[in-house]
Amino acid sequence: MNLAHWRTYLVTQASLSAGRPTAEIVREAIDGGIDVVQLREKDTDARSRYDLGLELRELTAQADVDLIVNDRIDIARAIDADGVHLGQRDLPVTVARDQLGPDAVIGCSTSMVAEATQAEADGADYLGVGAVYGTSSKDVESDKDGIGLERIAAITDAVSIPIVGIGGITAENAGAVAEAGADGVAVISELTAAEEPAAATERLVDAVVGGDEDGREPASETEDDDTVVIDR
Repeated sequence: MNLAHWRTYLVTQASLSAGRPTAEIVREAIDGGIDVVQLREKDTDARSRYDLGLELRELTAQADVDLIVNDRIDIARAIDADGVHLGQRDLPVTVARDQLGPDAVIGCSTSMVAEATQAEADGADYLGVGAVYGTSSKDVESDKDGIGLERIAAITDAVSIPIVGIGGITAENAGAVAEAGADGVAVISELTAAEEPAAATERLVDAVVGGDEDGREPASETEDDDTVVIDR
């Protein structure tokens, strides 16, 4: 697994999927070329998330797509996910590492440079940075909503692990986020609410990859294959 090759990252949310099952959205996003899927579904109970997680684990494993679980270390372990994504108010990165082991992927949501450097020091493998353009898909504190491209660039300069921009990102503005230094972008409603999620994913991939010849070269200069949404 090379997290520096994560270009497009789908964060699931059934309530923003136009009445369609999350598994259907994920299947279409995989067809469109998504690199990683995060099981979010924060408004459902643990058992429902577990059952859905098993379904998504089967889909993503068959397609060689990485699966991350939002917040819940226990569910990530139970469904054999590739890792977990933690917000600033969740359990610490160090605790997740102790629970999931050295091979698990652990991401952390950050909006400030100080948060980013601390997460890296604690052992995070990648950062979800945002909300870049502002978002209505997640509960975000006002001072962390719409942080802009300059903050993406500042955090990129401050850490050596890959970052994924999130928050208000669309196929129209994703390229600018990558140009600012992000290795990839994470979206919720841009794909979940799309009439054709596969086609929407293809547009997002094209926007982020840009002129890369093979579409898979890292956007940032990182060579450590063991390190690299979104939710906070």
